[in-house]
Amino acid sequence: MSRRPAVRPTAHWIALSAVVLFLVAVLVVQGYVQHLGGSAADGAAQPGSAAAVPSAVAHGGPVVATRKGLRTLAPPSRTVALTFDDGPDPRWTPEILKVLSAYGAHATFFQIGQQAIAHPDLARAVVAAGSEVGVHTLTHVNLGSAPTWRQQLELTAGEQALIDATGSTTGLFRPPYSSTNAALGDAGWQAIRAAGADGLVTVLTTQDSEDWRRPGVDAILHNATPQGDAGQVLLMHDGGGDRSETVAALKRLLPALAARGIRVTTVSDAFGLAQTSRPATFGERAAAAVTAGAVRVSDGVVVAVEIALLISGILVLLRSVLVVIVAARHVRLSRRRPGRPVGRARTTAVAHTVTDPVTVIVPAYNEAAGIEAAVRSIAASTHPVEVIVVDDGSTDDTAGIVERLGLDGVRVLRRSNGGKPAALNTGIAAASHELIVMVDGDTVFEPDTVARLVQSFADPAVGAISGNTKVVNRGGVLGRWQHIEYVVGFNLDRRLFDLAECMPTVPGAIGAFRRSALAGVGGVSDDTLAEDTDLTMAILRDGWRVVYREDARAWTEVPADLGALWKQRYRWCYGTLQAMWKHRGAVLQGGSAGRLGRRGLTYLLLLQVLLPLLAPVVDVFALYGILFLDPVRVLGLWLFFLVVQTAVAAYAFRLDGERIGPLWTLPLQQIVYRQLMYLVVIQSVFTAIAGRRLRWQRMQRYGTLPMADEGPASAAPADPASASARRAG
Repeated sequence: MSRRPAVRPTAHWIALSAVVLFLVAVLVVQGYVQHLGGSAADGAAQPGSAAAVPSAVAHGGPVVATRKGLRTLAPPSRTVALTFDDGPDPRWTPEILKVLSAYGAHATFFQIGQQAIAHPDLARAVVAAGSEVGVHTLTHVNLGSAPTWRQQLELTAGEQALIDATGSTTGLFRPPYSSTNAALGDAGWQAIRAAGADGLVTVLTTQDSEDWRRPGVDAILHNATPQGDAGQVLLMHDGGGDRSETVAALKRLLPALAARGIRVTTVSDAFGLAQTSRPATFGERAAAAVTAGAVRVSDGVVVAVEIALLISGILVLLRSVLVVIVAARHVRLSRRRPGRPVGRARTTAVAHTVTDPVTVIVPAYNEAAGIEAAVRSIAASTHPVEVIVVDDGSTDDTAGIVERLGLDGVRVLRRSNGGKPAALNTGIAAASHELIVMVDGDTVFEPDTVARLVQSFADPAVGAISGNTKVVNRGGVLGRWQHIEYVVGFNLDRRLFDLAECMPTVPGAIGAFRRSALAGVGGVSDDTLAEDTDLTMAILRDGWRVVYREDARAWTEVPADLGALWKQRYRWCYGTLQAMWKHRGAVLQGGSAGRLGRRGLTYLLLLQVLLPLLAPVVDVFALYGILFLDPVRVLGLWLFFLVVQTAVAAYAFRLDGERIGPLWTLPLQQIVYRQLMYLVVIQSVFTAIAGRRLRWQRMQRYGTLPMADEGPASAAPADPASASARRAG
């Protein structure tokens, strides 16, 4: 009967999905508001047919109402209805209001909704100064070419933006890109009809100052000055660019018109329009607050996302540069001081060959598929070893397989199932020697692995040594991705940790320890699911050094399917979080403990926790950039980081003596494997925050380990099925 899992991930994925959906919604709002509107100036020619425009509109007055039958209004003589489009603008709208106030004039400001949401104080300032506001859509889109749903959204949201800012409704509307009645085309007429259906009166123009062209102050003044006594609706702009020429021209225009006895006023006053504005109802204000709030939240979230992207980019680049520089130094020091640790020397270590015998402990639970290959490879070591296989209550023939081998120096200890830490402690208690190597039951050694691994014990300050774990079953795309991760991620990081003297993990696949160091920390703890990380951190905090031997290689199996990979990495990540929390006090300590805390834990927190947590944001924002921004720029940035990662990977492969062929899968790794890894981190963090305890999840074995006489270093990557068939044969 299968056991019920201790942690049900449903809540995690609901929370993650909610966050992602919220982010998507926010970016959709931001993309629509900021990047789907028009950017051309009002008054610019809009090509198209005018066949559908009624003659009464084409030859009528500039104010057009359609809700209760079609009618147009013309302005009275010696009157200028002064209008400004495309604001409010924080630079130019206040300047224009100052000029109007100085000459006792008022105007109608047709404001873009997104601008009013961004600067509601300016919309209120317009009304407070005795002028009025009108709708100019939400995003300055050409309504005539927009579908019906967008026409309605632009008009409704544009008016709601003004309600949110001023607390009042408006009945005035000017379509973006509109001009005079005679220049009205079918698209513009469609926009007028849509506005009329929404209860808005459309205001066109009769005189265009053409300040949007920025032709110079004299030209603007000439274009804005009425040539006779006929009333005019004058178009000017307080937003959409540099309006210094508009301000300068207005300072000359207003006194000139006053001298001619021409009244300058708002549209409502000029045309005698009643009830174009009224206080908004509670429902209208609430709806407006929701609309404006959504836009403001999207603005704030996008700023936060941009900061997160900047942090992510900096972390990725810093890590890439740092690990390459450190790896190069690590190689130089390793060549200069063979057999000795490459970090800061704390003792006067004698460069000699370590020949002391070694006890190799192999904890085993249901390892029948690979235990023979593992034990044979260890027993074939060129260094003197005793091998202790601790069978932790296996239900298969693991212990029997080892016993039937009849190898000298190999013994089997049987115990009831108690978990890997208990099995390791049993082996430690039975060990005959001071130097102990721990190896997983799915791992094989090369003949000189043990000899190379223990050489760093020439320095008496070294308490533990990490070896170089290599992937055996690297066939297939998933195997290649993990092979890349082991070479580039794990081993480059270990070189960095070695030089910084803050190695957080001696992997269970290959690690060497002094028995005295193990005794000093009470052996292997079962407090976390990452017993190897917990043990390593404890040894560092006890004052020992932990180093890396890249020339001591162990070959291990990795998961061959995504489900098994998920279980393994979930356990690793959750266990690492447990160990980080358990040893958080190292941050405040000195010596090797302080180096672990301030260097190692900080690195893990930033690169293995924070960066993966930001990764979904990066991916969602990348899609946003492709849809709403410049896709070429976004793809170019992605390609840049891919090139950087490929260069780092190629360097890491060169250091490890690996062929670079598998790197062709790196682009695919960025869009498949990377997502799996950050989802693992996200679920692990959720689990840790929830205070849940995760069960041990053992990895499936595939029997792909080569026998000692096959030579792991030269063995071709094996297919699990064919390897199992070969064992059976």
